[in-house]
Amino acid sequence: MSPEAHSAPRSLAEALRARDDASLAALLRSRPDLITPVPTDLTQLATRAGTRASVLRALERLDRFALQTAEALAVAPDPASYDTLLGLMAGDAGDETVAGALPRAVACLREQALVWGGDDRLRLVRTARELLAPSPQHPSPTGLGPTVQEATSGMSPGRIQEIVTTAGLPSTHDSVSAVTALTALFTHRKKMAKLLAGAPEAAREVLTRLVWGPPYGQVTADPAAHLRWLLDRGLLLPTTPGTVVLPREVALHLREGRAHRTPEPLPPAVTPAATHSPQVVDATAAGQAYTALATVEELLKDWDEGGPAVLRAGGLSVRDLKRTAVALDVSEPVAAFWVELAYAAGLIASDGEADERYAATPAYDEWLEQPPAERWARLAQAWLAATRTPGLVGGRDAKDRTLSALGPGLDRSAAPEVRHRVLSLLAALPQGAAPDAASVLARLRWERPLRGAQRDGDDDLRSRLARWALSEAELLGLTGRGALSAHGRALLGAPAAATPAAGSGSAAAGSAEPTGPGDKLPVHHHRAADRLVPLAAAEQAVATAAAARLLAPLLPEPLDHVLLQADLTAVAPGPLRRPLADMLGVLADVESKGGATVYRFTPASVRRALDAGRTAADLHAFLAEHSRTPVPQPLAYLIDDVARRHGHLRVGAASAYVRCDDDTLLNEILADRRAAALRLRRLAPTVLAAQTDPATLLEGLRAMGYSPAAESAEGDVLITRAHAHRTPPRTAPEPVPDGPPPPDATLLSAAIRAIRAGDLAATTPRKPVGEPLAGGELPRTSSAETLATMQAAVLTGDSVWIGYVNADGAASQRVIAPVRVEGGFVTAYDHTADEVRTFPLHRITGVAELADD
Repeated sequence: MSPEAHSAPRSLAEALRARDDASLAALLRSRPDLITPVPTDLTQLATRAGTRASVLRALERLDRFALQTAEALAVAPDPASYDTLLGLMAGDAGDETVAGALPRAVACLREQALVWGGDDRLRLVRTARELLAPSPQHPSPTGLGPTVQEATSGMSPGRIQEIVTTAGLPSTHDSVSAVTALTALFTHRKKMAKLLAGAPEAAREVLTRLVWGPPYGQVTADPAAHLRWLLDRGLLLPTTPGTVVLPREVALHLREGRAHRTPEPLPPAVTPAATHSPQVVDATAAGQAYTALATVEELLKDWDEGGPAVLRAGGLSVRDLKRTAVALDVSEPVAAFWVELAYAAGLIASDGEADERYAATPAYDEWLEQPPAERWARLAQAWLAATRTPGLVGGRDAKDRTLSALGPGLDRSAAPEVRHRVLSLLAALPQGAAPDAASVLARLRWERPLRGAQRDGDDDLRSRLARWALSEAELLGLTGRGALSAHGRALLGAPAAATPAAGSGSAAAGSAEPTGPGDKLPVHHHRAADRLVPLAAAEQAVATAAAARLLAPLLPEPLDHVLLQADLTAVAPGPLRRPLADMLGVLADVESKGGATVYRFTPASVRRALDAGRTAADLHAFLAEHSRTPVPQPLAYLIDDVARRHGHLRVGAASAYVRCDDDTLLNEILADRRAAALRLRRLAPTVLAAQTDPATLLEGLRAMGYSPAAESAEGDVLITRAHAHRTPPRTAPEPVPDGPPPPDATLLSAAIRAIRAGDLAATTPRKPVGEPLAGGELPRTSSAETLATMQAAVLTGDSVWIGYVNADGAASQRVIAPVRVEGGFVTAYDHTADEVRTFPLHRITGVAELADD
């Protein structure tokens, strides 16, 4: 039996007072809102644990069976015995599975301070009872209605006596005894069976329709005979004109004592949909991890000189998201995922300029210098902790505004927990097993039924987050073919090999589990037995490094060569080393991507390399050095041809001008109708002036098939290189927390000491000095009495109780052990703060000696 059962606490505060430090730590760990700020004593802790917001948050974190247990207690008498609760959960016939799981559910509710009292007097905290008990405005999930006493509270005494007499009971002298007799009849199985045996068939059909809820029905002013039979015997009771209700006791009899139609003591199993070789899973996941790195690099390269503009309300426009999707060759939802992932990792941000645009951050350049596996680990860790939810992009917010990528309104505080939980369920499967998505969703709904009931669109948010987590984990390379990879397990801190769990959830078997009524959960059992707890920051850093080490050998080695072909293409049979990839990206255009990347050389791409300051000789040498095949003659001719014509025309600023030593070429340009938009006119045989800027003139002439080069004011050829635009240093977006963070061990220890000390100050018996004290008031003594009592306590070494007002005017009571009194100050060990402090005597309102016991 539990300590609560032996001590018979009279309140939740007394029940908490009987707990040991480990049990209090478990409570504060599972309900961190109770420790923010730290309560002054256990009475305040109990009061805070009973507030509506805190109780609702605790109920939302219960699994389905623990919640069903709380719902059963809400419709049970208050207080209820353990046997009564077991009857409501297992029914008259009993259920071994329910009976075996119920002690754990009760222990969980006790640990959460939602239930207190011994097994003979279980009490659900008042706020939880108000939230879960049936009412016309808030029907109970059990489908039960009000009790006979509640349903007859507004009924006339004469009508109650008529019902009692018609039901075959003797009349009484008052309504209270009549209601008691009627309740006793409805809760007596044999008498109720005899009463219902004489009911018309139509009346039994009505009861069958109402028995599992909702318990309310409509009747006319002149009900049919079978309805009149039920009303006359109290089997249906009127609530409002035209409305009747099935009393709770009648429904429980028809249900054979069960509060729920289908108790769910065990979590639904996560079933494998397919099984693959672990080596295949790891290789597939590694390939997708490499694709993820390449995609993020391509995205940032596309935004290298300044990305899309920031909308006035924040985020990307629909048009810019479509352009990004086309550039990455993915769908728009997938493009939104990559953009949000880069943002969560701190690689892109707004530049903060007047014409605000998105751009890469300085962290992106540092990220590029890291090894591929470490770059992937940073992306995976950012995804696991991010509260931003790319799957919401394109939807509508509460004000019917479109949710845009990188815009506001995408944070969902439950997202990290759901992602971690989904991956943990995958980690519990055998290696190589891909789960059935429906079984994963069913498991999550069992673990958080109340949270799953919160709607966020057409489907509950938690299920949508789980589906997105499964698809995003595959995109990121945490999973391969649906199964969790080895580096994915390492990122979670899971064991390298997982074995199928025989039982899981709150009903999983284990030696540390409670086995009977009153048994308590151990401190570490604040989560399900198979649930991986999210790691602390230091532990996560170690796990991330381990994941990177496992992934590194699986990633392809970068190559230093390509295969040149006669059709002006180059094939990269794998990832290229960065200098080679950067140079080839300037000299050629990407034609196709996949296992091998195909680059195509065009006049425009060669001219781009020449504009960047390369010469024809540089390009020939580069290709000869990095090609495993001889440089094809068509490619060599292309480079020489473009180089011969490159810079033959020179464009400068007049507004703009064109000069060329070949006046025939200038005559050809003037005669071309396509040059009309440039508004050219001849200034000299070798010079043309244009009424447009040099950049527009360059583009216009290039569109006509020429290869002009820009020149400076000194007449030198300008070398154009891409200007990498970077934002000022930016930090990655902080996740939006789902309530207060769980306290660490140091904070828990300090908080429990402070609560215990404050409780000692509030509950220790005292001997008043001076006037008697009213309950809860600070002691009031004169200055002389205060000084004399303090000096006596220094000599005897006793502790005393004082009232103290600090510099801010806040009053408190403390238990101190005076050490020294001098100069208007008393130095003492403060039991409340667990430290030695100095108190000005003029701020002490009074002092009282502690009672001898």
